Amino acid sequence: MSFFLRWLFAFVLLAATYNPTEWNYVRWAMANWDAQLPLVVLAGLVLVIGYVIYIRATLRSIGGFGMLLVAALVGAILWVLWDFGLLDFENPKVTTWVGTLALSIVLAVGLSWSIIRRKLSGQVDTDDVEE
Repeated sequence: MSFFLRWLFAFVLLAATYNPTEWNYVRWAMANWDAQLPLVVLAGLVLVIGYVIYIRATLRSIGGFGMLLVAALVGAILWVLWDFGLLDFENPKVTTWVGTLALSIVLAVGLSWSIIRRKLSGQVDTDDVEE
């Protein structure tokens, strides 16, 4: 269940930033930049904090190459689904949601990797003491 919650938060973070509906930070900030600048900046900082947490943890746990591998695996799965006719990338809204889903999976795997590795191998990861 913990992986699901990490993925859900990553998906919400990405979807809150941008999605094909009217309900996202990018469109709201562009429409309200002049009238509500302090609120736009506050909401943007909250999103940036979420991204820093996820990206830093992902880079520390699986690194850039690991992120690339997970993204390639998700991309290959999407390619297979498209090849079987289960996905249609002609619709830009569907493509945006699929991209959001794919990126959220990459971030969730990165944030959960220590737990996944410990369950698979029995080895425990620890943080570096000297940084």
